[in-house]
Amino acid sequence: MKKVGLYFGTFNPIHVGHCIIAQYMLESTDLDEVWFVVTPHNPHKKKSSLLDDYQRLHMVNLAIGKHYKLRVSDVEFSLPQPSYTATTLAYLSEQHPDCSFNLIMGGDNLQSFKKWKNYEAILENHELYVYPRIGADGGDLAHHPKVNLTQAPIVEIASTDIRQAIKEGKDLSFMLPPAVWEYIDQELFYR
Repeated sequence: MKKVGLYFGTFNPIHVGHCIIAQYMLESTDLDEVWFVVTPHNPHKKKSSLLDDYQRLHMVNLAIGKHYKLRVSDVEFSLPQPSYTATTLAYLSEQHPDCSFNLIMGGDNLQSFKKWKNYEAILENHELYVYPRIGADGGDLAHHPKVNLTQAPIVEIASTDIRQAIKEGKDLSFMLPPAVWEYIDQELFYR
């Protein structure tokens, strides 16, 4: 059975921090693949600040290129909104019975994981691969047998800061995969 790590996000835009975490998970854990799941609407974020779903999906495709262990998924585009991880996991597990799906998340998300819809069912059926975040210790779930704390690099780059800097006319070309930076620059996104 193929072990897949699902890396959820709005990726508005995807940046090198996301790519570093995905690469680390492939090289330093037992995951066989990482799928970037582009979320059309995170229940915890304002939808008005998002680029179009397909523009963000395209940027993730540009970022990962032809890396054979990375995939991009638009599965949540056709699921009920707002998107809930438990629903997506159930759907993917049904559609891909040859894969075991696991979550990739930051330590800050692990701290608030008990607030997620059906978190108990997620923990019962899936593993969590947690990367460190400054100021987040993972809370009481850090020692759960389904939680894998990793030593992934701490990359403090935020899509919010990138959008603001682009709006201010700053050159952030080193914080974004080159093809993503070119696309954002060409389309005048976030200006």
